[in-house]
Amino acid sequence: MRKLPFDKAKLKEISTKWPTPFHIYDEKAIRDNAKRLKKAFSWNHGWREFFAVKATPNPYIMKILTEYGFGSDCSSMAELLLAEKVGNVGDKIMFTSNDTPSEEFRKAWELGAIINLDDITHWDFLLESIAQGGEKPCAEELSKRLMCCRYNPGPLKGGNAIIGKPEEAKYGFTREQLIECYAKMKEAGVTRFGLHAMVASNELDPEYIIDTAKMLFTLAGEIHDELGIDFEFVNIGGGIGIAYKPDQKAMDIEYLSKGIEKAYKELISSRGMKPVKLYMECGRCITGPYGYLVSKVRHIKNTYRLYAGLDACMANLMRPALYGAYHEIVVPGKEESSQTSIYDVTGSLCENNDKFAIQRVLPVLERGDYVVICDAGAHGHAMGFQYNAKLRSAELLLEANGNVKEIRRAETIDDYFATLDFSGLDEKK
Repeated sequence: MRKLPFDKAKLKEISTKWPTPFHIYDEKAIRDNAKRLKKAFSWNHGWREFFAVKATPNPYIMKILTEYGFGSDCSSMAELLLAEKVGNVGDKIMFTSNDTPSEEFRKAWELGAIINLDDITHWDFLLESIAQGGEKPCAEELSKRLMCCRYNPGPLKGGNAIIGKPEEAKYGFTREQLIECYAKMKEAGVTRFGLHAMVASNELDPEYIIDTAKMLFTLAGEIHDELGIDFEFVNIGGGIGIAYKPDQKAMDIEYLSKGIEKAYKELISSRGMKPVKLYMECGRCITGPYGYLVSKVRHIKNTYRLYAGLDACMANLMRPALYGAYHEIVVPGKEESSQTSIYDVTGSLCENNDKFAIQRVLPVLERGDYVVICDAGAHGHAMGFQYNAKLRSAELLLEANGNVKEIRRAETIDDYFATLDFSGLDEKK
């Protein structure tokens, strides 16, 4: 049974001020996890984690992570602005996007971000976008900028269930396109280069991540030999998974680090290349296990199955409906109960896949019981939506001192109606 950082009494206290449902994050656990990751990769001078903003786009969480030197992995205008708000600018931003509009390239350029191109046509498009903003970058300016390309290895690398097979993915360059694009950038005056790949999501096998590092280290060496360019960094992406299911084992970060360090020595150091910084862009494994969706049982329904209807729904956490994902469920105050039943745990949307769990053994539930859905600290609140006019819930931070702080208020009906214009409804035709 998962141990929670709060008990039923604490939830009662919290919910007097912030009614359920709400997401709550464990600050101490997030800090401890950040320190552990940083220590594990301290062998690489210049190592940096660029927190994947899309996982938990909250400035309070992002600000905590900046204290450990973490940058921001951004893929949209709003994420760039969030990074700017928390003080991550310049090479503390990794801008990795696809089908990118001109205004986002311009903003990334304005912030001095590392721009990670997704397609060979995007180099010319980037220059056109900057020129539209009134600036035509010269060779001297380009020589100061750190540019990167995203590699898609195609059938050379297997994918996994969430991200899919690389050859079927919309992301990245072929090897031949990488050579062509780096050559064009070099000719234009670029002197600072990076290499990136992201080929897995929620991966629990450390060997898969180590193999990705080996692939990129080897490729960096080959491009170095062919074009005479040095790489300042290799970004092995994110994709480190978490143990959602009780029988799963979390990835051994120290083992992963040692495996990548060995590959670095064999494929970078022994080759006589200049030192290369190791970058990562994890999200899920940073905050995922340390966030919880707290809800209450609203109704118990007994028809062909036994249903526990919550005041949360898939608008608060859509992973189970989207991926069939498993999230452990804890009922505070009934952790040791010997009386159990089998439930479908549901929300109130007009969709039959609005279920957090299907045929799950849980303590016997009653109306008003707290239900805590675990591992909701990444890709949880961030993936919320407003179907059925549902309102997105609050986000809270359980601070290291035990206090609770609101870090995003719950939406209101006024928020929902704010973008609608009712003024012409009563006009006579």
